[in-house]
Amino acid sequence: MHRGIAKGAVVAALASVLVLSACGNKSDDSSSGGGSDLTISPLAQIDTSGKEVKSSSEAGALDPAGDGKAKCAPTTIAQMGALTGANAALGINMRDGAQLAVDQHNKANPDCQITLKPFDSEGDPQKATQVAPQIVNDKSIIGLIGPGFSGETKATGGVFSQAGLVSVTASATNPALTGNGWKTFFRGLANDDVQGPAVAKYLTGTLGKKKVCVIKDDTEYGAGLSKAIVEGLGAANVSACQGEVKTGERDFAAVISTITGASPDAVFFAGYYAEGAPFAQQLKAAAPDVTFVSGDGVNDPQFLQQAGDAAKGAYLSCPCGPAPSKFTTDYKAAFNQAPGVYSVEAYDLATILMKGIEQGKTTRADLLEFVRGYKGDGLARHYEWKPNGELTTSLIWMYEVK
Repeated sequence: MHRGIAKGAVVAALASVLVLSACGNKSDDSSSGGGSDLTISPLAQIDTSGKEVKSSSEAGALDPAGDGKAKCAPTTIAQMGALTGANAALGINMRDGAQLAVDQHNKANPDCQITLKPFDSEGDPQKATQVAPQIVNDKSIIGLIGPGFSGETKATGGVFSQAGLVSVTASATNPALTGNGWKTFFRGLANDDVQGPAVAKYLTGTLGKKKVCVIKDDTEYGAGLSKAIVEGLGAANVSACQGEVKTGERDFAAVISTITGASPDAVFFAGYYAEGAPFAQQLKAAAPDVTFVSGDGVNDPQFLQQAGDAAKGAYLSCPCGPAPSKFTTDYKAAFNQAPGVYSVEAYDLATILMKGIEQGKTTRADLLEFVRGYKGDGLARHYEWKPNGELTTSLIWMYEVK
């Protein structure tokens, strides 16, 4: 058990904290911040009980190049997510992963050329409601990779469903999304009802944490993940120090004072790196022995860049796994940086949509039915969906910042 410190000391410690901002830089098996020697290193793939599960082989994964004999009329698929704004790195990771798949397909199949058309939502639900009609009204678009964030997905899922446009997300993890009755939404990764229990049990089991404070941001993603974490922690959750921060907030003195007063041995932050990085800095300054833990919204090199040395020792989870070596090599050659969170998922989902197009599924209705009945392995995992759009099987990865 760690000793709390006085509120005045917290404020004094926080006053010295500066938030750094720069571009990310990543490595093959881990992600590193450009101005730091720290890396986000994979530890283990785990199930909902927090137990390690052997990762699957990459052999047999669907290849976007196919056999090079595909024939189709020029066809367009869209990608929607945050390409600008505070959390743009997450959307760019997905856009570039999808673009790599499209480029590899087009190079190998001159008689079946497919265009990826990106749309920037800034990760903002309100902005997304303006972007969604642009996508559905473009009749050349027959499939969508996205939306990226849970909030924008909640705001637009009904629009895509009504238009009959298949929407495959590489990253939106709020569990409630598949309970909206949408007919065209498919999640390409585990949701937070899988991530929450898995991470919570890993914390209390493998890491031996006894007292955990859960802090969330004010997004749909933060709400769903924090709820699942709290339930998974059980008696290890310290309800007295649960708290919420606002999007754009940078001074966390009040919430950190509550945390240190509870003397936890870990804090789980359910949110994105834009707030997670300064929060981790200020937590480290006020309570250096408390372990910072977070999910996929923070699992990005921008967290290392912005949190600096305060990121060291953090544990980060993700429904996404490490990028395979060949994929990393191809991605670096194309974009002059290594892949990030959800690049592989977007690559796989783009490949699945293009496989349908190769098979003559070139209307919205036909491509939707193709995805609904699809079964096959990608680089990240096996893809097969339940009627509600959830994967039939899903696991979580744990990472450590070293």
